[in-house]
Amino acid sequence: MTSDLPRAVRSDARDNRARILDAARTVFGDEGLSAPMREVARHAGVGPATLYRHFPTKQALIAETFAEQRRACHAAARDALADPDPWHGFRSLIERICELHAHSRGFADAFMTAFPEAMDFTADRERTLRAVGELARRAQKTGRLHPGFVVDDLVLMLMAHRGLQDMPRAARVTASRRFAAYVIEAFHAPPETGALTPAPRLQPAHAPSTP
Repeated sequence: MTSDLPRAVRSDARDNRARILDAARTVFGDEGLSAPMREVARHAGVGPATLYRHFPTKQALIAETFAEQRRACHAAARDALADPDPWHGFRSLIERICELHAHSRGFADAFMTAFPEAMDFTADRERTLRAVGELARRAQKTGRLHPGFVVDDLVLMLMAHRGLQDMPRAARVTASRRFAAYVIEAFHAPPETGALTPAPRLQPAHAPSTP
């Protein structure tokens, strides 16, 4: 009977961990990364001590919560770069990024902003933007991507896409697909391409020192 006790404890621990991650996906997905840890614990039906035993920091919980989305983002970039048609690869990457962001406000927060709890996502963002840059160069050589496109245009698009987060999730996903379709159409090179206004610099800049 005593030999069954450690097995039961391990099973309870696994169940608690799974409940916490399910709760975190729901809470962070609906409310974003600003949602407090106590809300995740409440939603999971566990005490704060149990939550912190499994995930000592919010950063650790966020990294594990969105591990699947991070893998999907890596796969999207890899598949797009391997596509023999650069324009198709470029389009598919934009569509898949928008889809991932539409399904979870928390993942969109982690990917797009500098939350201290989401530091692990900086490398994911940079990897994706490098893939977009490489695909853009290839697609522009084929004449199918607007010659004025720069990577900051994608950042601008994703910033606008975050405005969909206030919609209910089902409507948000549908709206995201339509939004992506319009943006891709805008990025496509028309028969006669006009000059674009200069792209804004959207990378974080150092604040000017005060006199």
